[in-house]
This record gives sequence, structure tokens and C-alpha cells, in this order.
Amino acid sequence: MIPNLKKDKKMKLKSYALLSVLLFSILIGCKPSDKKSIHQEIKKRTNEIFANLVEIRRNFHEHPELAGNEKRTSKIISEYLSNLGLEVKTGVAGHGVVGILKGGKKGKNIAWRADMDALPNGFPDKVPYKSKVPGIQHGCGHDVHMAIGLGIAEVLAKNKESIKGTIYFIFQPEEETFIGAKNMVNSNQFSEMKIDEIYALHVTALPVGQIMVKPNELYAYQKRIQIKFNDKFSKEDAGILYNQIRSEILRKKDGANPWEIPKAFDSIIGLSNPNTVFKDYLFMEENFVIEEGNNQLDVKAYIYETNKSNLPNILPKIEQIISKSEYEDKFISTSFIQENPTVINDEILTKNAINTLTNIYGSNSVVMNYGQIPYFNDDFFYFQQKISGVYFLLGGSNLEKGISAVNHAPNFGIDEECIRVGVKSFSSLILERTNSE
Repeated sequence: MIPNLKKDKKMKLKSYALLSVLLFSILIGCKPSDKKSIHQEIKKRTNEIFANLVEIRRNFHEHPELAGNEKRTSKIISEYLSNLGLEVKTGVAGHGVVGILKGGKKGKNIAWRADMDALPNGFPDKVPYKSKVPGIQHGCGHDVHMAIGLGIAEVLAKNKESIKGTIYFIFQPEEETFIGAKNMVNSNQFSEMKIDEIYALHVTALPVGQIMVKPNELYAYQKRIQIKFNDKFSKEDAGILYNQIRSEILRKKDGANPWEIPKAFDSIIGLSNPNTVFKDYLFMEENFVIEEGNNQLDVKAYIYETNKSNLPNILPKIEQIISKSEYEDKFISTSFIQENPTVINDEILTKNAINTLTNIYGSNSVVMNYGQIPYFNDDFFYFQQKISGVYFLLGGSNLEKGISAVNHAPNFGIDEECIRVGVKSFSSLILERTNSE
């Protein structure tokens, strides 16, 4: 049989055309607009639940619980996560709660951590939903952290089919005492999770909604030093020598002093300036403690250093200063008596997070941090010792409204709009990380 070449050619052209249409349809099905639409859905869902998250935050604020006593808080969180359909583990390292959201496909295991405990203080609280527990307040913003964590869980639970892998929502107790994270990472429940990446945030005195991050050290290294003298060393001598050591050991950039914390969030000399005064410094706190007993006098104080490689030089430098002073014969020894690690963000994950957030929400959605903050730290570093992770700063201040979110300060307050920004932004980030290769 002789084929009809003309007819055969037409059929092939039709087949190619049909195949082209099918391929185009597949490409259309995978086009970037689908990715864009899921983040539009995240934004929409965040707006829908925002008012409820504010109420939850205020409930936590009215009923604060100190480290190790987060019983009521734990119950509210576990019930909320259960109602979202998540698998929930309670009693993790005390009152810790872990919500587990399993995606529609296999993929990475990503964790989000929020801390739960409040502070022992009695600062004036001017909001109508002020603490009902005398002497205890959420003066660090953990109530906001929990509301954001629950919000992210709710938004992503509604988009479960878009998630590859598993998301662990870790609500950690006892952060203020630096016990909770360490206990959690050492627990059997945590080791079973096999987490690939972990993320967290802390609300602070940046402008409301601003997200700030940097790779490597976020905070300065904090060390508590002890200098021992014999009992012939007087308190007056201690004050004179301490101030001498403090002035000689100081290293800082010209301009504002790095111990003036409010200036860390200044738009000109603060952390967002590549030449910020909050980098490359070493200082000792102005205040120190004197303890007497056992035929000796001890001087104790905190030191803050931004450069890890300089840490071994601090004690020899102090000993050198003392050896050249008139008090050399009264000196016994010096040592570090407290050395917490510091939060260190994974470089690659930080870069990926910045790219992800700016691609979705624009170049202004993330601000680079060029410095290191003294005084503050977070036991999140215990998670980072086990898992690569990133810790963000989230702005909660609104000076036009008279709201300053300097943590642990008497006038600490939060513009609750930061909850909306936190839920929207980090729901998108976590979703993208679970679906990344």
C-alpha cells in the first residue's frame, strides 16, 4: 500500500500542534503566577485572622506566666493547634508544645520556634489589657511571638496541599532563664523530629513591621568576668581600678556609644547603617558587683565583644593593666564565670531567606543588619548548635503612636500591626523553604 504523503504530512502537523498546546498548558500550569497566587492567598488569609490573633496576644498579655510555669499558656497553644488539625505533642521539656503539620508530599522538615515565658517586673502597663498577675508581665514580646507562631500555623494549615515535607511549630518555655531551648534540644522528642532548618524572630524597637536580619553573629558576645583580690583591697580601690580597666579596655567607633541601646535602632547611626557604631566594639558595663568573703574581695561585671577572635585576649589585657597599677600586690586572679554562646545565623540560609522575602514582598521588605546588639541574647543559639537556622528581628515600635518596643524597658510596648507582617512574611518563607530542593 502506498501512503498518502500529503495527508500524512497534515496529520503530523496536527499532532505537533496538539503537542505544542499540551506542552504550553503544562508550562502555564507551572508558571510563576501560581507561586504568586499562593502568596496572595497567604496575605488574604493573614488579614482574615489578624483580629483574632490580636485577641489571642492580648489574652496572653493579661495572663503572663514566668519561666517554668507556662501551664495555662501551654494549654491554650495545644488546643489551638489541635483545632487546626495538627498533630500536637505536649510536655516537651517542661511545658513545651510542638505542633506538627505534614504536607501533601515528601520534602524538608522545617521548624518555626516561638518562646512563651514572661518577665518578673512591675513596670507600669498603660494598655487596657494589662497584666492581671502582680509583678509579672510580657515585657519582652513573647506574647507577640506566640500569636505570630499560631498565625503561621493556621495560614499554612489552610494551604497544606501546597506544602512538601513537614513543618514543626515549636513553642518553647523558659527562654528568659536560658534553660528551655537547651532542654528541648536534649529531649527525645526533639531528636525524633530530624529537622533540616529552623527559624525564629524577636520583636524589638525597629519601626513597626520592619524585618531585619544578618548572617553570622546577631548579638555581641557577652561574658561575665570575675577579678579576685585579697582582703587588703578596699571597695574604694575596687571602684578606682575598675574604672581604669573599663577605660583602657574600651574599643569603639567614633560617634555614639554602643552601650546606648536606643541608638541601635536609629535610622542614621543604627544597625541599618553599614558604618554603624554597633559593630567592632568592646566595652565593660558601667555597673559592677563587689562580693566580700573568705579573705578576699571579688569584682564581677559583664563585658561585650563583637569579634570572637578577640575573646582570648581580654583576660590577659586586664591582667596587664592590673600589673602596671598600684594594686598589683593585692591581685589574685581573673576569669570568665559566665560565657553564653550567641545567636549565629547560617550564612546560606540567611541569604536564601532575604532573597525569598524580597522576591515575594519587594526589596524593602527586609533590611540588612550591619551590627551586633549588646546586652540582649536568646537561647535560640542552642537550636542553632544542632540545626542550621536564622533568627530575625521584627519591628514593633511606632513613635507616632508613642509606642517604643525596647525590650525589658519600663515603657515597652508593641504596635500589634507587627503581628500581621510577621504572619504574612514568615508563612511565605516557610512555605518556600519546605518546597525548596
